[in-house]
Amino acid sequence: MPSSALPAPRRAAGEPQPPVAVSALGLRKSYGDKAVLDGIDLRIPAGSVFALLGPNGAGKTTTVQILSTLITADGGQVQVAGHDLATAPQAVRAAIGVTGQFSAVDGLITGEENMLLMADLHHLPRREGRRIAAELLERFDLVEAARKPASTYSGGMKRRLDIAMTLVGNPRIIFLDEPTTGLDPRSRHTMWRIIRDLVTGGVTVFLTTQYLEEADELADRIAVLNNGRIVAEGTSDELKRLIPGGHVRLRFADPAAYRSAASALPDASRNDEALVLQLPSDGSQRDLRAVLDRLDSAGIEADELTVHTPDLDDVFFALTGPDDVPNQPEENAR
Repeated sequence: MPSSALPAPRRAAGEPQPPVAVSALGLRKSYGDKAVLDGIDLRIPAGSVFALLGPNGAGKTTTVQILSTLITADGGQVQVAGHDLATAPQAVRAAIGVTGQFSAVDGLITGEENMLLMADLHHLPRREGRRIAAELLERFDLVEAARKPASTYSGGMKRRLDIAMTLVGNPRIIFLDEPTTGLDPRSRHTMWRIIRDLVTGGVTVFLTTQYLEEADELADRIAVLNNGRIVAEGTSDELKRLIPGGHVRLRFADPAAYRSAASALPDASRNDEALVLQLPSDGSQRDLRAVLDRLDSAGIEADELTVHTPDLDDVFFALTGPDDVPNQPEENAR
């Protein structure tokens, strides 16, 4: 399927653009003769959630590693938190936090000691470090477990501690690489609440995930990465409208109204037994208005109208191929 990147939403003339937290132009990275990133562009507004989707080995983790200064790109221009990645990596590191699917928590020491260690790494005065550690442990509901070895924590508790440790440095941008992999549904929903709270507080979140529901639930904009390229980008609703299969379903209680509607909408498929008409639709307001106008002009009102659009699973499969199964941890991917 051809690239289907969607433009950023239009703004009224004179309306200021939001600050950009992360921007990349022509980002490239290869390992040997394999191009993992083949010239990708990104523009992520501050105070938003951006989700990067893709099959195993698509380059999601590589993208995070480059943007967080862990590895260098082969080409392209990148700015993170207003700093050039190539010339000011230290300034970038001071503005970001990174957590991955594999926790950085030290299981041999307590949760509180993990927090204080992170405060020391940020060169915070001891009193300030203890204050911040205590506040974050309370914020992430870890006070009762604070003096227990982190090895005794559940997966969800370790992930919360990991993010709490990341926040010790008060980052403006947080990279979450597969943050809920392996968590049970309750812990995943807790993590979603934490992410929403971070964004409400002004933090920008760069999220990589293979849980399509997670991207649908959290992200302001989503990009799909496949074979080293961004093959589509937009809001969840915009991406769903790229894929055929959406339709408007009209149900009638009165057989006479049903027959009149069928005459007014001759391109609709009919279910005479259920008194249901179905028309192809991209789910947009304009498309829906056109259907309603045709009914209004004929003096007909449906008893029930529902709009069905493809979900992100449909988008994922259409853009990356049927053999790339989502919802699995990314393994052996750079």
